[in-house]
Amino acid sequence: MNRKLFLAWLQLTREKTRLFVALAGIAFAVILMFMQMGFQSALFESATPIHRSLNADIVLINPRSLSLNNINTFSRRRLYQALSFNGVESVSSVYVGRGIWKDSASKRDRAILVLGIDPAKITLHIPEVNQYLNQIKLDDVGILDRVSRPEFKTFITEVSQGKVITPEINGRKIKVIGLFTIGSSFGADALLITSEVNFLRVFKNREPGEINIGLVKLKPNTNIKQITQALQISLLKDVQILTHNEFVEFERNYWRKNTAIGFVFTLGTIMGFIVGSVIVYQVLYTNVSDHLAEYATLKAMGYKDIYLLRMVFQEALILGFLGYIPGFAITLGLYDLTRKATSLPMGTNISRSLIVLILTILMCFISGIIAVRKLQAADPADIF
Repeated sequence: MNRKLFLAWLQLTREKTRLFVALAGIAFAVILMFMQMGFQSALFESATPIHRSLNADIVLINPRSLSLNNINTFSRRRLYQALSFNGVESVSSVYVGRGIWKDSASKRDRAILVLGIDPAKITLHIPEVNQYLNQIKLDDVGILDRVSRPEFKTFITEVSQGKVITPEINGRKIKVIGLFTIGSSFGADALLITSEVNFLRVFKNREPGEINIGLVKLKPNTNIKQITQALQISLLKDVQILTHNEFVEFERNYWRKNTAIGFVFTLGTIMGFIVGSVIVYQVLYTNVSDHLAEYATLKAMGYKDIYLLRMVFQEALILGFLGYIPGFAITLGLYDLTRKATSLPMGTNISRSLIVLILTILMCFISGIIAVRKLQAADPADIF
């Protein structure tokens, strides 16, 4: 083992209680950064599963729309106009509405997102939805996302057992006959999909000719960029033309830039970084102070400041790695617990793991830089 590294290890382990407390503090900071990043990522992921599932190359929306939960309507005529362009194979529409779910048992109101689709077309790349297209043609029939919030667990269990439940949505009874999987969202407790006709029965104030999302499917080998530009030039400015990927990014940008939630999670990550930095600084500063005489002796023997500084930085590096390991392990358990409790897509990945590791090491190094100021000022003559 490198001599400086060995000395750094001996200094850290000399006070085992202090080392344990330091590692616990660093692990806490690691967990805090992981959880904040995890929630932020889950927000973006849970906001876009519907967008990613749409069977479209180009998407039309009202330019005043902010997000899927706050999406305005536009005239279906624009969709028919798009159908006349060379290279366009088919078009379809989607109605979006926020409804109130009431069940006969609790009578409790729950927010639910409702999609109205054309059962004669493949609107979503979700086989579980497509297998129910014939059934949702029937009056007042819909299917429910099985990855809804825990409040819907009882209903999901009953439907999975073959039962038909009949909650009220906006005061109209809907027969829920099946389940599919998309994922829970920050914006609504659950998602229900039904036909366009049934949607208009639930949302009685909606006009049939006013849709929320227009889907354009192109013929194979068609240049999507050219068609998009042609649509932007030809259609009136009451519609916004987006590629499928741009529509997904449109939703992410809303949560990232236009809401306080993204800022809060970023601030939480920064606070975790600061908390960890303070803890490591206190440990290193105390360690340097306690061994100031030994450091002065080494300086008197001819060891340069750079040698001693490297040793302190190695202590910081050791603290960073040792604190990261339990923090990462505990985070995995917390992610799993949060995923089961909220149905949010909480999980780690290599990229986030490396980012937190780098932040942890950087946190320790910054603390080391501040702590060694006392060491640089140490004069052997003053100490002896």
